[in-house]
Amino acid sequence: MIEVLYEDNHLIAVNKKSGVIVQGDKTRDIPLSDFVKEYIKKKYKKSGNVFLGIIHRLDRPTSGIVLFARTSKALSRMNEQFRKKEVQKTYWAVVENSPPKKKGTLENYLYKNQKQNKSYVSKVSNGKHSILEYKLLGKLNNYYHLEIQPKTGRHHQIRVQLSQIGCIIKGDLKYGAKRSNKDASIHLLAQKLEFIHPVKKEKIVLQANPPKDVVWDACQ
Repeated sequence: MIEVLYEDNHLIAVNKKSGVIVQGDKTRDIPLSDFVKEYIKKKYKKSGNVFLGIIHRLDRPTSGIVLFARTSKALSRMNEQFRKKEVQKTYWAVVENSPPKKKGTLENYLYKNQKQNKSYVSKVSNGKHSILEYKLLGKLNNYYHLEIQPKTGRHHQIRVQLSQIGCIIKGDLKYGAKRSNKDASIHLLAQKLEFIHPVKKEKIVLQANPPKDVVWDACQ
């Protein structure tokens, strides 16, 4: 069952669970987009195909807000907002070590290794410029709770940039975590999404609650 955070004739947003892929891939696992289409089909008793535009994605082990378009007009307008960096994204992360400062900006050039499906900090010549801002929200028993606002949208950007400063995300084996989470998730949440509605032109602010577990519960 999907958790719908926002819904109208133009858009639908859901709180993705970790482990679910947003769009179909070679694994042939059922993607989130199919679950959302089925939800729309049943709720509105649609007999034919359901249009659903994928505006953006989250990594499979990440949880949080995913926004879809229900019309081609909404899709093209939201794509434009994302392209122009007019959409503000806020993430929460639980990390293994305290950052060097309580808040700061990380700026790196990142290179994606396609075969490994992994990104690395690299030289200017072969990397993509990547910026994020972070803030320490609190200390947990064995971890630290960060708020992150990426200013660019690179592959695994938050994961690799935080690991570069020793703030490895809990459960993220790919980027240096000591151990995995039992459910193969990582403690990274797309917590807030702010944008202008593509048709109504109103400001929309969406927020997602983290998954239920002891560590995430301590963040609230």
